[in-house]
Amino acid sequence: MGLGRPQAWLLGLPTAVVYGSLALFTTMLHNVFLLYYVDTFVSVYKINKMAFWVGETVFLLWNSLNDPFFGWLSDRQFLSSQPWSGAGLSSRAVVLARVQALGWHGPLLALSFLAFWVPWAPAGLQFLLCLCLYDGFLTLVDLHHHALLADLALSAHDRTHLNFYCSLFSAAGSLSVFASYAFWNKEDFSSFRAFCVTLAVSSGLGFLGATQLLRRRVEAARKDPGCSGLAVDSGLCGEELLVGSEEADSITLGQYLRQLARHRNFLWFVSMDLVQVFHCHFNSNFFPLFLEHLLSDHISFSTGSILLGLSYVAPHLNNLYFLSLCRRWGIYAVVRGLFLLKLGLSLLMLLAGPDHLSLLCLFIASNRVFTEGTCKLLTLVVTDLVDEDLVLNHRKQAASALLFGMVALVTKPGQTFAPLLGTWLLCFYTGHDLFQQSLITPVGSAHPWPEPPAPAPAQAPTLRQGCFYLLVLVPITCALLQLFTWSQFTLHGRRLHMVKAQRQNLSQAQTLDVKMV
Repeated sequence: MGLGRPQAWLLGLPTAVVYGSLALFTTMLHNVFLLYYVDTFVSVYKINKMAFWVGETVFLLWNSLNDPFFGWLSDRQFLSSQPWSGAGLSSRAVVLARVQALGWHGPLLALSFLAFWVPWAPAGLQFLLCLCLYDGFLTLVDLHHHALLADLALSAHDRTHLNFYCSLFSAAGSLSVFASYAFWNKEDFSSFRAFCVTLAVSSGLGFLGATQLLRRRVEAARKDPGCSGLAVDSGLCGEELLVGSEEADSITLGQYLRQLARHRNFLWFVSMDLVQVFHCHFNSNFFPLFLEHLLSDHISFSTGSILLGLSYVAPHLNNLYFLSLCRRWGIYAVVRGLFLLKLGLSLLMLLAGPDHLSLLCLFIASNRVFTEGTCKLLTLVVTDLVDEDLVLNHRKQAASALLFGMVALVTKPGQTFAPLLGTWLLCFYTGHDLFQQSLITPVGSAHPWPEPPAPAPAQAPTLRQGCFYLLVLVPITCALLQLFTWSQFTLHGRRLHMVKAQRQNLSQAQTLDVKMV
């Protein structure tokens, strides 16, 4: 009986807690990956420049294309709106398939993470294979995890509840950034390698345990009339809801793309989100540069390191407050308010100038925190687009993973535009070319950046002024573009309630059809 009590306690955990814990096991790996993978290959494995850029080029292509590819493989059988007969999948079977996929891909993600820190092939080949393997498994985990958000819950309240625990566990996972500083040593890599092994083992076992718990929760919902552990409106309670089969006629990829091209809210959303992804990665790429040229004379190195670490944790904690606002005012109003706040703070900083150091420090930190927080809220908007896509195209089941993949396909180029446009603007304004200097690695960047030399006294104000204008004018431009595109997005308020009601009615009608069969 003593062994049964902990198991019973784990089985009694709410579904939202188990679902949110999956974010912990991803975040604890991914933040360490972002911080150290470039420095490891450049400084420890001594990869040559040509091999590095070949690897990065292949990675950029793979990173953009694998989201829709995996999404299509996962959800193509759900796209048909044609009548069908015979045995098919159920909504519960769809969720169980996603959970099973997470149970496989999560430990494989941990294994691919581990492959970075142990030399097992020539540096150039290992760099290319590790990047593609890691990003492939990360994409699979993210797609199925985000798709579950749309599949487990329908109402905005239930989805924000699930996302609340994702943010909470993501903040806990970000603490691995602070722990990593104690082990990182380019000269003696063994302690950091042991730390990464510990992270990978913990993450892999965590994925196995959490997916097993989630699978049992979903299976138990069938026998629970009240479905107390799952969202009642998710379609997992009561009757098995048949949603399709392999024999059913499915639409082609070209037909699906034409459907998306007619999905007005999807087009406006990805236009806005492309700017948001650009801004998020711009902040990640240039955060160290802004600290160096705007604040380095006034803060210590340890303070700068703490600020970098907090910039990974604070957005998740701040998102808990944003989610409470979403429950009260709705996601659309909160996101619009964050865009207005970004515009207002940037204009205030522009008027104040670079010499107000306390305001400058606050702006640099808040700009990154609010921007990252907005990115995390937009996952909830995609789940609403999943509902609208199902209603507009009369699908048998929501193609959640595929729609998340298509969003990523359109918005991921923002990751590439951020460093390219940022360095070009800085060079255009100041004449200072970052790429002509020796390489350093800024935190959170996918590329090594050149370390600018100490400029002559007469040139120093110019470079500092260039960094300042880059810091404030980019968010002003992004905010204006986003306020325009967001104003064209109509999936909120009365229309959103109508879409939710129609999806609920479709589910009820299909359930009645199953009963009649």
